[in-house]
Amino acid sequence: MTTKMRAAVIDRYRQPQPTIQSVARPTMQPHDVLVKVMAASLNPIDHKTKDGAMRLLLHYQFPLILGSDFAGEIVAVGSAVTTFQVGDAVYGRPRKDRIGTFAEYLAIDADDIALKPKNLSYVEAAAIPLVGLTSYQALHDLMDLKAGDKVLIQAGAGGIGTLAIQLAKQLGAEVATTTSASHVELVRQLGADHIIDYHQTDFSTTLHDYDAVFDTLGGKNLARAFQILKPGGQVVSIAGRPDATFARQYGLPGWKVGLFKLATRQLTKLAQQYQSQYQFLFMWPSGTELAKLTMMFEQNRLRTIIDRTFAFEQLEQAMAYAEQGHATGKVVIEIGTQASI
Repeated sequence: MTTKMRAAVIDRYRQPQPTIQSVARPTMQPHDVLVKVMAASLNPIDHKTKDGAMRLLLHYQFPLILGSDFAGEIVAVGSAVTTFQVGDAVYGRPRKDRIGTFAEYLAIDADDIALKPKNLSYVEAAAIPLVGLTSYQALHDLMDLKAGDKVLIQAGAGGIGTLAIQLAKQLGAEVATTTSASHVELVRQLGADHIIDYHQTDFSTTLHDYDAVFDTLGGKNLARAFQILKPGGQVVSIAGRPDATFARQYGLPGWKVGLFKLATRQLTKLAQQYQSQYQFLFMWPSGTELAKLTMMFEQNRLRTIIDRTFAFEQLEQAMAYAEQGHATGKVVIEIGTQASI
């Protein structure tokens, strides 16, 4: 049995693209499973990690294997694992200090995975974990959306947006979204009730009395989001700056809490001005919540939108394509074809 595997590695921050190298297979802990990775999806956090943009929150040692979610087959289980067995088809999002899904094998805590939806291929399933959990946690856990609530989901044709629209509709919300003219029909099919062509219209001039905004863009779009909220409304952002509340909950030292408080003072003022709330979301792995998504996919209540699929050997092209930010849905790389060790 070989102890080596291929993996996409960076040796320093701001390396133009990762290189596929031969590295040692990961070692397992008692609560881990070892997975043969069949497919993995690309996410903005991969580019941010590569470029060092997450250094205030995440500390990595080099060489570092990139990749934040996957679908694959279990080939070994740790001594303390009772919920999964060899041969199970699973998917998941590893903890932030254990990323590395752009590889032939991955060791991951069993609490962070769920059984793959039976009606989806590995490629389709790999497109779900990070965007699915992010959307679920934003809309369900933080916003607590209820039937009849009005929510704006920014960038409806993107990786997050295509799934968030569907989840919001499953929760009974009235959904508005922003997109380009070429994607209007897609987001309508996904369930969007109100569609705004951001090239033609400023959403803050046409929407009002909204309960929540799911911000995936940051910048001016985030600042404008407060203008459409009713009193007591909330903005949940994955693209804005972390605030002091998040920094404290994340366990950051006092000087970083102060730094984030200073950096988000304008957002704090906007939230006060519009009698609303701002929350920064840094999603967390959860096999339990992923299992809920599995059920929804198997019941055909949700579907995946995949823009392009690349071979593992084409990772450099895949990352360059995804980095442009124009993909419709997700970009996925195929890594393995059989689970043999």
